[in-house]
Amino acid sequence: MDSSRIWLSTGASSGFGRLMTELALKKGDKVVATLRKPDAIAYLTSVFSAERLLPIALDVTKRDQVKDAFAKAFDHFGRIDIVFNNAGVLLLAEIEATSEEDARAMFEVNFWGASHVTQESLRVFREENKPRGGRLIQASSGAGALGTPANGYYCATKHALEGLSEAAMDEVDPSWNIKVTIVQFGAFRTKILGENVNITPNHPAYDGKEFASWQIRKFLMSSRVTGDAEKAIVQVERLSRLENPPRRLLLGKTLLPIVRKKVHGYMSELDSYESWSDDLDIEAAK
Repeated sequence: MDSSRIWLSTGASSGFGRLMTELALKKGDKVVATLRKPDAIAYLTSVFSAERLLPIALDVTKRDQVKDAFAKAFDHFGRIDIVFNNAGVLLLAEIEATSEEDARAMFEVNFWGASHVTQESLRVFREENKPRGGRLIQASSGAGALGTPANGYYCATKHALEGLSEAAMDEVDPSWNIKVTIVQFGAFRTKILGENVNITPNHPAYDGKEFASWQIRKFLMSSRVTGDAEKAIVQVERLSRLENPPRRLLLGKTLLPIVRKKVHGYMSELDSYESWSDDLDIEAAK
């Protein structure tokens, strides 16, 4: 009996999507690799037959294309066990330096594209898979946990994705056996920091080493980003095998203390200002 699991990975041309495709195949699983230009993984299709790897051209911003890709994947393999919702782009710019056009274009991929994939994943897991069930792994970022300078609109896309994902976790009926996990990646060396990044010139008002946005720009584009993406994706594959996966998985040593600091600060403010919510209810009619 074939025990291979069926993956569908978006953004499979580079970065985490490509690494996940390679690792799943190495582990003996089957993969539907979706990407804008299937030729980008020609080296894989030359090694793996259609029985193991199905490349599909997909622009996640087009909802009809997403539905069609899932239909092709299901027709080819008979089910979809795991969706790695990973396609994304990065914009480095101060909020004041970001054009509406650039911000909207990033939202189209990082939020609306991911939303289309989320909707179709839930439907297929519930209505098409026999037996019901599946794993949806949402590729987020430390930018989904906190706002960072020079990343304002990118952070907004990831915050939006995480809010959507949390709602999905609580909407699905446990009997459907659908598990959703947000993976918050720290700083790892992938092509999102190379060919998939849009870098705007510094806004003149923030152009100086004393500004946090200037420092983050320099850090992200430097060799100081030491996160090993291949090691990170091994942990994502490990996550996919957990019977009871967490709602969130944070990956990256530099990210953990930053998130802990935010959580502690959040709790401190909740405690300090809790009394401000006293007596805010409408008084019952006497």
